[in-house]
Amino acid sequence: MGSEGPKAVTIHVTGFKKFQGVAENPTETIVSNLKDFVEKRGLPPGATLGSCTILETAGDGALPLLYQTLESCISKTDISSHEQVVWLHLGVNSGAPKFAIEQQAVNEATFRCPDELGWQPQQVPIVSEDGGTTRARETSCCIEDILKFLKKKDFDVTISDDAGRFVCNYVYYHSLRFAEQKAHKSLFVHVPLFSRIDEETQMCFVASLLEAIASTCY
Repeated sequence: MGSEGPKAVTIHVTGFKKFQGVAENPTETIVSNLKDFVEKRGLPPGATLGSCTILETAGDGALPLLYQTLESCISKTDISSHEQVVWLHLGVNSGAPKFAIEQQAVNEATFRCPDELGWQPQQVPIVSEDGGTTRARETSCCIEDILKFLKKKDFDVTISDDAGRFVCNYVYYHSLRFAEQKAHKSLFVHVPLFSRIDEETQMCFVASLLEAIASTCY
């Protein structure tokens, strides 16, 4: 490929394992099956699906694998400054009837129940060097454009400015911070349970989400 043409975009995706109250996490199924699904369906020119990783549903317990995954892509991508790297994190909101694109993460861990490794912080900063628990980091993805793209395909999706204070927000905050340092992009999207929106529709949604992200990175 020459240096001209559309900017190359590589999207790395993470999901979570089961956790208290959710015996089967839809994001584990989606992320596990995503490579095969996308291979059959295809992605826009210049777009690549990178790593697909399942994280432990834990705060600090998820960080070693999260950072290993984040760091592993740096040596590969820095060779080509034309490539945009995007981290897409999927989490489940078991009470939600629709998909939600999360605009920001807040530097506060207040877990409503212990995570899968038994940790339950209350009102502590996720990254102490960042100051207090009111600090927020916003995604640099064009979420309004992503929303329009998905709505045109008739998906029931909204923008949210509150990712909670549990593991999803915890991982998102770390990812946004890392992305900012490395000139990557990071986005978190909450999905409902399969009992609310079936698996096939959710697979189609995430594949369309990859297209939406790629089309707004050029």
